[in-house]
Amino acid sequence: MPHRMPGLPVLVALFVLPATTAFAQTRDVAGARDYPGIGRFAGSVVTGYAVKDFDAARMQAASFKDGQPTDARRLEGRIVRIAYRTGPGPSILEVSRNFETQLAKAGFETVLACDTDACGAIPFTESVDTLPVPQMWVDGFNYRYFTGRKSEGGRETWASVLVSQNNQDIYAQVTVAELGAIANKMVDAAAMAKGLGEAGHIALYGIYFDTDKAVLKPESRPTLEQIAKLLATQPQLSVFIVGHTDSQGAYEYNVDLSKRRAEAVAAELVKSFRIVPTRLRTAGVGLLAPVGSNATDAGRALNRRVELVAP
Repeated sequence: MPHRMPGLPVLVALFVLPATTAFAQTRDVAGARDYPGIGRFAGSVVTGYAVKDFDAARMQAASFKDGQPTDARRLEGRIVRIAYRTGPGPSILEVSRNFETQLAKAGFETVLACDTDACGAIPFTESVDTLPVPQMWVDGFNYRYFTGRKSEGGRETWASVLVSQNNQDIYAQVTVAELGAIANKMVDAAAMAKGLGEAGHIALYGIYFDTDKAVLKPESRPTLEQIAKLLATQPQLSVFIVGHTDSQGAYEYNVDLSKRRAEAVAAELVKSFRIVPTRLRTAGVGLLAPVGSNATDAGRALNRRVELVAP
């Protein structure tokens, strides 16, 4: 195992701007963790972290020719994006080679490995996904890019690593795409009524928040509309809205986050659908009521949910 790393890969960003006090960051962003089985280059901190249960990622499987892609991939499934910053000392090549070695040990076969000019210079960096500045920085005149692929147990996974430099700091973005079809997370008003009547509760997976945030995303609206429809057709019904998280992070933090998320759902139902506030009570239980194993990605995804509970 390389002496420099224990963590995992993905993609990066693309401008060289002056260093600022923002780079005084000395610890990982909240909720971040390395991709299982890969890790990070020694001494790095996570500057950006985004996980989507279903999204698309752009990866290049071949170098550019005449400024144009020759084998661009749009990969759909569970997408993990992690950006790292490493202080002065190592080179772009050293950081990238450590990631590449770890990916090989994890079973990834090399699809593309290239440096600036061989990749396609600036146009190439403009055609790969990167987290925004200052989470990720990319110098289009100085970078290295790697794409790998593995197939295991009937499941295909792609990973890319983009490594570049801003002033003396090295930035690396690892992007992992676990290919798969989108899960049907839509639960209509009739299914909600049935769940409340038969089991006293129903889990809703169509309500979306960014990692570690309690602000509803626009994609949540179809499920909110169905909750409002349920309450409109049963004017005597009141419900508890209960937030749940997985086990990642501190217990107290997760309980608070889950409560704030439940409150955000209730607030939106009152604001946008004119639901009487007294019909909605909220609670957050964090990780205390799992429906899957927190030891696996699939189990953690099941545990991150909002539930309607009958009084």
